[in-house]
Amino acid sequence: MNLIKPKKLQQGDTISIIAPSGAVESDLVYKAKAYFENKGYKVKLGKNIFKSDRYLAGSDDERLSDLHEAFSDKTVNAIICARGGYGAIRLANKINYGIIKNNPKIFCGYSDATILNALFFAKSSLITFSGPMAQCDFGQDDIDKFTEKEFFTTMSGTTLQIKPIETTVYNGGNCSGYLIGGNLATISSLCGLDFIPDEKFIFFAEDLNEPAYKIDRYFTQLLNIETFRKNLSGIILGEFLDVDNFDYLQSYFKQLAIELNIPIVAKFAITHGNSKLTIPYGALAKLEDNKLIISNFMV
Repeated sequence: MNLIKPKKLQQGDTISIIAPSGAVESDLVYKAKAYFENKGYKVKLGKNIFKSDRYLAGSDDERLSDLHEAFSDKTVNAIICARGGYGAIRLANKINYGIIKNNPKIFCGYSDATILNALFFAKSSLITFSGPMAQCDFGQDDIDKFTEKEFFTTMSGTTLQIKPIETTVYNGGNCSGYLIGGNLATISSLCGLDFIPDEKFIFFAEDLNEPAYKIDRYFTQLLNIETFRKNLSGIILGEFLDVDNFDYLQSYFKQLAIELNIPIVAKFAITHGNSKLTIPYGALAKLEDNKLIISNFMV
């Protein structure tokens, strides 16, 4: 696969904030805009960002228009999603992936944006970023210092070495491959679409407010896909917040480690919580000695 790498973020660059999923809170978006402007960046807001259509940030056509416009705009260097929620999968078969491929730039989001991270990589070979969003992270009064530091470190670098917060190993060993994953419930909703690499990959996952049996179901749904199981070389686990029974979840991961016999390491700061990493989605990575090494993901 010939990966397409975005350019590093530099002061003075223009950031576009768009809302491809749920309806936003305008005051928090404006706070995020002011935050980036105070950091020395220019900010453009999507033309339809404050629209609302039921639980969505405007109609599918309006959200799609902002997405296409942000990539097509030659003055924009980076795109950051306002928030998650729901709605990105409604755009999956409407996106012009040629626009994405021909206008490579930083794209960052998590939660529902996992849909776009996965499809941009699968259909355009673009490395994107699973990381903080405008409303949820940069629009808050007290921005998490870890999240802030990791975001700018990733956006200005070419190599990362990431350790878990505390080492929890369900199965040891080293592995390598493309780095894909994100919010587990969201990426499992892509089953039936072409989003799985034909080469070895490391899968990272996190979730929020999901009971243990649903986490089991999401993994099982993915592992029932022959290509997914065949090419899966390792699993990186983030936080599974507000799970109903943590003992059940641990037991499931232990069982999964025995069944798959691949490296499974937990407790990485990949999360819906406040303190989160920024992960290059689609980059080549290695898991060595329970540390994730990612290189050559920016130009």
